[in-house]
Amino acid sequence: MGIVAGLDSSPDFTRIVVCDTDSGAVLRQGYAPHPVESPDSGGRPSDVDPQAWLLSLGEAAGGGLLEGVQAIGVSAQQNAVVPLDAQGNTVRPAMVGGDKRTQVAAADLIDALGGREAWAQAVGCVPQAAQPITKLRWLARTEPENAQRTAILLQAHDWLVWQLLGRPVRRTTDRGGASGTGYWSAATGAYRPDLVELALGHQVMLPEVIGPADAAGTTPEGLLISVGTGETMAAAFGLGIGLGDAVVSLGASGSVMAVHPEALVDGSGMITALADATGMHLPVVTTLNAVRTLRGTAELLGLPDLENLSELAMKSTPGAHGLVLLPYLEGERTPNLPHTAGTLAGLRRESMKAEHLARAAFEGMLCGLADALDVLRARGVEVRRVFLLGPAAELPAVQAAAPSLFGTQVVVPQPADYAAIGAARQAAWALGASQGTLDARTPPAWQGAVAQVLEPGEELAVGQAVRQQFVSVREQTHPGAMRP
Repeated sequence: MGIVAGLDSSPDFTRIVVCDTDSGAVLRQGYAPHPVESPDSGGRPSDVDPQAWLLSLGEAAGGGLLEGVQAIGVSAQQNAVVPLDAQGNTVRPAMVGGDKRTQVAAADLIDALGGREAWAQAVGCVPQAAQPITKLRWLARTEPENAQRTAILLQAHDWLVWQLLGRPVRRTTDRGGASGTGYWSAATGAYRPDLVELALGHQVMLPEVIGPADAAGTTPEGLLISVGTGETMAAAFGLGIGLGDAVVSLGASGSVMAVHPEALVDGSGMITALADATGMHLPVVTTLNAVRTLRGTAELLGLPDLENLSELAMKSTPGAHGLVLLPYLEGERTPNLPHTAGTLAGLRRESMKAEHLARAAFEGMLCGLADALDVLRARGVEVRRVFLLGPAAELPAVQAAAPSLFGTQVVVPQPADYAAIGAARQAAWALGASQGTLDARTPPAWQGAVAQVLEPGEELAVGQAVRQQFVSVREQTHPGAMRP
């Protein structure tokens, strides 16, 4: 019986879990906030000294937390770029945010390569404000001297792994992390250094992409460090999702991702073709409006929180007496309507009640995410069950409507540190592969997440009618917006 650790360095904190190598049971855990303020939304990408991540890591690992640990996996926030000079020193603080200036850089890059279709074909994604490739363009335009000094590029998890190993000559990354950069293609499994040059103005050294079960190295003390990955991929791995599974994340914005055996190229830019932490693919579709729709509705109705909004919505019935809310409050990415606004349709005297508006907000949010699910289904992605993540997944109004609107079984896992657990599972895999006890193609079979399972049951037909009501209003208001 061995033990392994997984650490997740998120934008605000470091979480470490120590797990049993065989079962994945969490034995102990540590936590520490980063000694920095949260990324701002000011005039430039937020800057964070990466040393803050190491300080937080050291604090989280205090008190002998890692005693007896044989291997460590690292998960970290995605899209953070650490530019290094030729000696491996940071040229400037890590760039971790995305803002209006980087939106300009993203549009600039899209035009420079010949449009969205050209980017989708090249690397499986269209540049977005927060992506590393966009930050490189911003750096070249805004800080040309720093751009010129940049000789090596690492992401957050790459940099942490490299530090844990004592800054060796070899620098590594994984497919999952590389697939979000905008300069590595999940379809070809290769970097596009020409795109780095297009963004930054010159070539740089990029980390070697190694396999999911490979070790990045071993510390002088004999501690094995696995390749590491991005938070999204680590959380998917920690949940134990596989073919036929989709994950719907309910944050202020929403995302839908699913495991698929091949990379999807999508000229519309709605699908981002990420790789996962197992050798498979993880196509992602994002919506700009999820829980922010609920919060806005609660404020409009004078309710103090989402629990009260849910309680009110449960007093209505499916279909909200004909009220339909297109929840495009911040514009929308899926469908691609960046400059639109939300729409409330179906107002009649009998529908103008607070409980019906509350219900329409929940149904509108979930139908928007069902649209995102359908983008994947239309490309042949199998969806047999949906994992629903985020605090809002616990709300009764969400749980009552989601299975019938998504048209499939819904699984609501208990809250846990799935990214850190996924990092630990990766460490166990690398350890087993190095010892010859695990196949490099088959990850360790850990116990699945403790979860509540919801079935559409007899409500399926009703839910699909509500969904059709939403689709009809969307098509009338924004004809053809969901067509590829």
